[in-house]
Amino acid sequence: MILSCRGRGALSAVALAVVLGACEQQAEAPPPEPRQVRSVVIEQRDAAGAITLTGRIEAEDEVPLAFRISGRLLENNGVLGARVASGDLVARLEPQNEENQLIADSAALSAAEAQYNQARGHYERQRTLFEQGWATRANFELAEKGMKTAASQVEAARARLNAAEDLLGFTELRADQDGVITDVGPAAGEVVQAGQMIVRVARQDGRDAVFDVPAQVIRSAPADPEITVALADDPSVTVKGHVREVSPQADPVTRTFKVKVTLENPPEAMRLGSTVNGSMQTTEEPVIEIPASALTRSNQQPAVWVVDPAALTVSLRPVEIKRHGEDFIAVSGGLEKGDIVVTAGVQALVPGQKVRLPGSQP
Repeated sequence: MILSCRGRGALSAVALAVVLGACEQQAEAPPPEPRQVRSVVIEQRDAAGAITLTGRIEAEDEVPLAFRISGRLLENNGVLGARVASGDLVARLEPQNEENQLIADSAALSAAEAQYNQARGHYERQRTLFEQGWATRANFELAEKGMKTAASQVEAARARLNAAEDLLGFTELRADQDGVITDVGPAAGEVVQAGQMIVRVARQDGRDAVFDVPAQVIRSAPADPEITVALADDPSVTVKGHVREVSPQADPVTRTFKVKVTLENPPEAMRLGSTVNGSMQTTEEPVIEIPASALTRSNQQPAVWVVDPAALTVSLRPVEIKRHGEDFIAVSGGLEKGDIVVTAGVQALVPGQKVRLPGSQP
């Protein structure tokens, strides 16, 4: 079909009107709504201050006493809290087997000594006969060898007897130093193994204040802090102390580290097992903390979304992390006091996006 020029012109006008209408519709499309986000205003807090933790008094040197051999426990004289002196009998095993072994080894030594005396007499006779020319060299050397063999058997029997005497002595457990019994193990009648704790003795050399300390406190502590330790039930009883030992591994349940504080001339009132409070002054620089949910990444580096308060748009800002906590993150660089940081919805934002803060006008 052939269209006239007028028909073609009318069709072009219709098409142009359609295109203009579409452009007008696109131009009139409303802008996207600002995204609702949660935020926090950065504040810098002073981390220095006094930290007080509750602990307990323990012996500086606590030793478990145990038998060197296994056996049936005949008696355990250990009493919790009792004082013992060096050499005191603490516990005893049934000694029948060791006594029988001692008797057998003593008899064996007597028999070996008798054989030695007989071999020595034979050697003396053979030597005299050999010197006078009445015995051959072979008989003399055989007698000499027999005497040396008998002498070796005497030495072996004497060593077995000494070992049997030691074993009999091992049936008695005695305190090696003065101290106080802080724990008592098996009772009389039980079968115990070598090395099993029978009693635990706290030696009188010194006392420690022991605390379960969070990792954050350890990191913020000075190099050699001075600890003030006071009785929990009588704060007027105080003493100074210094950190002697920090556990290299955290407790698997509490995630805290055991810290032992040596006390300088502790008062008598701070007895073993007493509850005490330890105070320490931290020296950490002021820090900025943000919720852990605010952290994201930009170019494989930690970053946060910062809100422009005038335009209400967001932008990514790299930050330097000082340490991580369970809910908060300490930031050492990248943020300043007064910055507004997005704390929720960080995964759905793009640079330059408009946002709406809680309490602001839509």
